[in-house]
Amino acid sequence: MASRLLLHLVLLLCCAPLLQGVIVKTKALFAGRVGAPLLQPYRDLARLFRKGFVFSRTTTWVFRAGPVVGLTVPLLAALLIPFGALPAPLSFEGDLILFVYLFALARFFTAAAALDTGSSFEGMGAAREVTFSCLAEPTLLFALIVLAKLSGGLSLNSLLGPHLTTAWRGPYAAALGLILVCLLVVLLVENSRIPFDDPNTHLELTMIHEVMVLDHSGPAFGMILYGAALKLMVLGALVVRLALPWQTGSWFFDALVFVGGQLLLAVLIGVVESIMARLRLVRIPQILIGTTLISIFALVLVLR
Repeated sequence: MASRLLLHLVLLLCCAPLLQGVIVKTKALFAGRVGAPLLQPYRDLARLFRKGFVFSRTTTWVFRAGPVVGLTVPLLAALLIPFGALPAPLSFEGDLILFVYLFALARFFTAAAALDTGSSFEGMGAAREVTFSCLAEPTLLFALIVLAKLSGGLSLNSLLGPHLTTAWRGPYAAALGLILVCLLVVLLVENSRIPFDDPNTHLELTMIHEVMVLDHSGPAFGMILYGAALKLMVLGALVVRLALPWQTGSWFFDALVFVGGQLLLAVLIGVVESIMARLRLVRIPQILIGTTLISIFALVLVLR
């Protein structure tokens, strides 16, 4: 138990910022530039954590709690989900519900911290963030229901167990393929990536997640960036395990497969952001409703 917990935390805390570096490097290569070093996210975090806190006099404890909750939630969620073939340190029946709504808790505090500033601009971003997340949650829940039906269990260790290898070869391969696409869309939405949001934009009318954290600085902003990197890796673990359900029998090689899958996923995100433009805001709800319908269709394929 202790060794699994330590391995999970080491993989999560050490590798998560690297994924951001791989995404930026991939986008730079597509643009014909050298781009920032792969380890630049680590340097940015170190620089932010060396600075002091600056808080507006109009804010309350809610504003200070937002970054802390945003960093703590991915750490807790990581303990519930397998990293590839490495089982989760904490597992119980129904932990998938806790996994989903832990991120809802982090979203609530981030939006509340944005509203606590009293800025209508940040309130606009919070409203958009909550709206899109509400539309993405049904997709994630139906996807987990499909996996629960295939596994016969209600824990994430069961959902993402070794049975996935056999399921890909059986009659449920089409349903798994649809779920994989849906989870990839949820990953992009929840992590504010193109084509749903642009984490690097500074245009007032298009900012969603970025606008909610404009008043954060120093270590508080560092916690937000680190929490976002952890969230990308934790949600990416769902996609990686579903796409690469291999099990070598050795924890070392299983960890290598997981890390390699995460790096490939980061490259894929970089490619998507390089070849696609950001969607119009009115199109995003349509896409998310469409993925919900696709996940429902995948459930029908499993139940028929």
